Amino acid sequence: MKEIISLAPGRTCLFGDHQDYLGLPVIACAINRNIKLTAVQNDTEVFRLNMDDINEVRVIDIHATFSELAPRDYFASSLRVLRRHGCIPTVGYDITIKGDIPINSGTSSSSALLMAWINFLITAFGVDAEVTPEFIAKMGYASEVLEHGEPGGMMDHYSIGVGNIVHINTKDPFSYNIIGTELKGLITGVSGVPKETIGLIGELKGNALIAIAIIKQNFKDFDLNTSKIEDLDKYHNYLPDRLVPYFEGAIKNYHYTKEALKEFEKPTPDLKKIGALMNQHHAVLRDLLKITVPKIDAMINAALKAGAYGAKIVGSGGGGSIVVLAEPGNEAPVVAAILAAGAIEAYTVTVDPGVRILENSKILKN
Repeated sequence: MKEIISLAPGRTCLFGDHQDYLGLPVIACAINRNIKLTAVQNDTEVFRLNMDDINEVRVIDIHATFSELAPRDYFASSLRVLRRHGCIPTVGYDITIKGDIPINSGTSSSSALLMAWINFLITAFGVDAEVTPEFIAKMGYASEVLEHGEPGGMMDHYSIGVGNIVHINTKDPFSYNIIGTELKGLITGVSGVPKETIGLIGELKGNALIAIAIIKQNFKDFDLNTSKIEDLDKYHNYLPDRLVPYFEGAIKNYHYTKEALKEFEKPTPDLKKIGALMNQHHAVLRDLLKITVPKIDAMINAALKAGAYGAKIVGSGGGGSIVVLAEPGNEAPVVAAILAAGAIEAYTVTVDPGVRILENSKILKN
């Protein structure tokens, strides 16, 4: 019997939260917290999925076409998407899923599970396309966002699929570039406050798009992708007060992301400067987009007081986790400070190479 082990990392967003759905770039990296999917061929016509970490079991008929999708059923939506690309299941598997990515924390546990599942399906049954990290990422985005009509962007799927530290240009034509394979001093802190994803993203995206549309009506040549932070003042008077923060947030976060990219592209990036830009980015997320909660802010303040170069909330917000950049070698007191501020977990992380099939996948003897 055939055994396939598919591994997918979590991810953290260094710069560009709430930008990918506006066609603006992000800088993200895969981290060495993973979802591990172990599949053993069972010679039946069902997938038996054992999700030990959440005490759930699911059985899926390999011939199911899912004409209708339940909300956020990514197992089903990915099977539907992959069928359109020639991936047709022909035999069942017993599948065990385990992981050490905190659930609902902003480090993309759900996207990692989806990407591990997609890579398993492609490995087991093939597709009618060249299989590349970019192709796997596209399948993930189609399955999680497009197929369900959800408001998210491409960051999770490309950072997990491509791995490393990646600059993702989300505007058309889409492109990405690996800008690093290592970032020392990286820490994740988990608040234990569940993040709020779909509703929060929908609200922020909707308000930002309305603000941008109003500016375009008054400035015919306005292009968000060529906007400059120093031009903000000339736009303010054209927006109702309630929309100003969303527009200003987009412009400022874009600026900080561009400045961070310049630093990452240097032979030796200045970690202190990257940390300072993270702090500026977080200030926008906290004060303009208002996606933080008191525990998140307490964790960030504690990290900075303990000597961290920079810290920010990660992901959609409303809770979740933070990413921190500390002086390499001085991570321990920063981790301790984050925990003392109320985090349920805090730990150092390293940059991960992305979704992959482990080499020890094998043919098992009956």
